Amino acid sequence: MKQTLKRIIKSVKSVKGNSLAEFATTTALMATLAATAAPKLSEMSEGAKAEKSRNELDKLIKQAGQFYQDTADIEGRGRFPGQDKYDDPVGGTVASGGSYSSTSHESEILKDILGVAAYGDQAAAGATFTSYDGSDGQDWVSVFGKSNEDFPAPNADDLAADDTFTCTADCPGVDNYPSVHGDGTTKAGKDEWKGLFGGEVVGSQYQDGHFVYQVVAGGGTGDDVYPPILYVADIENASHFNNVLMP
Repeated sequence: MKQTLKRIIKSVKSVKGNSLAEFATTTALMATLAATAAPKLSEMSEGAKAEKSRNELDKLIKQAGQFYQDTADIEGRGRFPGQDKYDDPVGGTVASGGSYSSTSHESEILKDILGVAAYGDQAAAGATFTSYDGSDGQDWVSVFGKSNEDFPAPNADDLAADDTFTCTADCPGVDNYPSVHGDGTTKAGKDEWKGLFGGEVVGSQYQDGHFVYQVVAGGGTGDDVYPPILYVADIENASHFNNVLMP
C-alpha cells in the first residue's frame, strides 16, 4: 500500500505546469485566430441577411402569383395586390398626380433597379436605387404599409404614399362587379398583401430595409390584352434585392 502511494505521489510531482512563455504563446495564437475569424463571421452574417431578404421577396412573388390566378378566375382578369383593376398601375409618378404610359413606367423602374431603360439595353449607366435614403424610393409603395408595427419603413418620407382603393366604377368589388374578396368589398394594397400572409407581415432583415413594390399596368382587350407586371424590392439596396413577376 505504501509503495502504491509513493508511486502516485511521484507521478503527480512529475507533472509539470505550463510555463509563462507557453501561456503567452497560446494566448497570442488564440487572439490571432479570433481576429482572422471575425471578418469571416461578419461575412456569414451579411450573407445570411441577403439570403433571407431574397427568400422573402420570392415569397411575395409566389403569393402574388396565386392572387393573380385567383382574381383571373373570379374577377375575369388577373391583377396584383394594390391594383384596383388589371389596367391600373401601382406606384410611379401616379403617386404625385402624374401620368405615364406602361412603357415609360417600366422604364423608370428598370433604371432604378438595373440602370437600363429596357431589358437587353447595353448602355447601362448603373442602377440608381441603391440606398433607402433618396428620391428613387418615392415611386415605390410599401408592401405592408410604411407604418406597420412589425417592420416600419426606416424613413417613410422617402417612399410613395401607401396604396388606397380609389376606383369608383367598373372595378372588382364596386357595384355588381365580382371580387376575390366577395361582392361589395374593396381593399387597399397593404390589406390585400396582408391577407395573402394570413394577416402577418414579413420584412427585411436589414436595419434600413423595407419591402416595396410597383405594378406596371396591363391593358388591351380581347386577343390584344396584355397582363400587368409586378416588381418587388428591398430598399436596403433595390438594385441588389429585387424580383419580378410577368404572367
